[in-house]
Amino acid sequence: MLDEVLEAFLVAGRERRLERWMEFVRIPSVSAQPEHADDCRRAAGWLADDLSVAGLEHVAVEETGGHPIVYGDWLGAGDAPTVIAYGHYDVQPADPLELWDTPPFEPIVRGDRMIGRGAEDNKSCVQMHVRAVEALLATRAGLPVNLKLVFEGEEESGSANLDAWLVENRGRLAADVAVISDTDFFEGNRPAICLGVRGLVGFEIDVRGPNRDLHSGAYGGAVQNPVNALCSIIAAFKESDGRIAVPGFYDDVVELGAEERAAMAALPFDEDVYRDSLGLSQLVGEEGYTTVERKTGRPTLDVNGIWGGYSGEGAKMIVPAEAHAKVSCRLVPDQDPGRVFERIRAFVADIAPPGVEVTMRAVTDGLPSSTPIDHPATRAAARAIEATFGVPPLYYRAGGSVPVTASFGDLLGLPVVLLGFAPPDSQAHAPNEFMDLNNFETGIRTIARCWDEMAVALA
Repeated sequence: MLDEVLEAFLVAGRERRLERWMEFVRIPSVSAQPEHADDCRRAAGWLADDLSVAGLEHVAVEETGGHPIVYGDWLGAGDAPTVIAYGHYDVQPADPLELWDTPPFEPIVRGDRMIGRGAEDNKSCVQMHVRAVEALLATRAGLPVNLKLVFEGEEESGSANLDAWLVENRGRLAADVAVISDTDFFEGNRPAICLGVRGLVGFEIDVRGPNRDLHSGAYGGAVQNPVNALCSIIAAFKESDGRIAVPGFYDDVVELGAEERAAMAALPFDEDVYRDSLGLSQLVGEEGYTTVERKTGRPTLDVNGIWGGYSGEGAKMIVPAEAHAKVSCRLVPDQDPGRVFERIRAFVADIAPPGVEVTMRAVTDGLPSSTPIDHPATRAAARAIEATFGVPPLYYRAGGSVPVTASFGDLLGLPVVLLGFAPPDSQAHAPNEFMDLNNFETGIRTIARCWDEMAVALA
């Protein structure tokens, strides 16, 4: 329970907070679309003003070569720990507009939800951090930690300029921990802490054979078929037990610890419901691991697309000139995307059938990130959640990739706590995106409590 003065301040300011949040959501800060560049800049300016009103210092709209980063800090806690909190003010495009029940940038409160593009991802968490600081400064005249807020404007379009800005400002960003608020609660809106996200390497395989499509009757059996060759390469990627057959692929993998595996086993995950929701008769994967472990804590290799030859109506009897595939691997600590790609490329070169030219090129990557379940900062966040939501958090790993977590971890050398509050069914990136109002209000209180907990845990 927060102190009574702070709670009274938050209760009294609820309606004003909602209106500020809605005002923020009304700005269509879609970072991926050039026509919204001015809106992104307007959102950055609005947010900088909001930080100043809340009592943050050294507030600045920082140029990056793309959409700006908004920075603000409060450094009056002396020798207390220093925390960086991250969020992003840019949003996804609202398309398809016809599937929205209400205009996406005209947010409304309906029942216990606020609906609008960005109402959850990620303007809700940005507002939670600002409002928590405002409440603490208004009622205590100070914070228990030194705090640096970093709000990005390009997360939804690839964070092209974030890493360079972090490196350039490494000295100014010295801290003890980074808290990233851009993750979900668990199924059923159960309070949860994400312990890590997987990294990523995506690549394309191109197989080229004859200089043109050939008549399969005249040339079949005399030349290598690029589609057949590509299929043989792809088939060789996996063993029958689900393990990836690339030599050295698992060399750098950090195995799941006993405590984290126990936390995963305790998650309210119904494998039968999960399987049936996908319309499948059976789930498959790497032997020796549960479904939850496979889809969040183990590395993967999946073909995302494959094409070549003729696929129109009727028949066309050819040996295609070329074939292509897109492949991605989700990676876990301590796998490096570059090393994994080179190992796969060497493997493909070794097994490629004769008579074709096989080339590969990497198209995307991102490092994995995790913070141990027993890290003092993780424990502090867990105590804050239990004190405000009334239940201890569940612990999970996200199967997807959030490259910014690795940016703070690898570039700044910081442990990262993923402290998000989104309902797992919030429809982020989809029409009718929403944020749960109780998650929002209790999240503000959790963040305020978290700074108290971290001041002690990291001292």
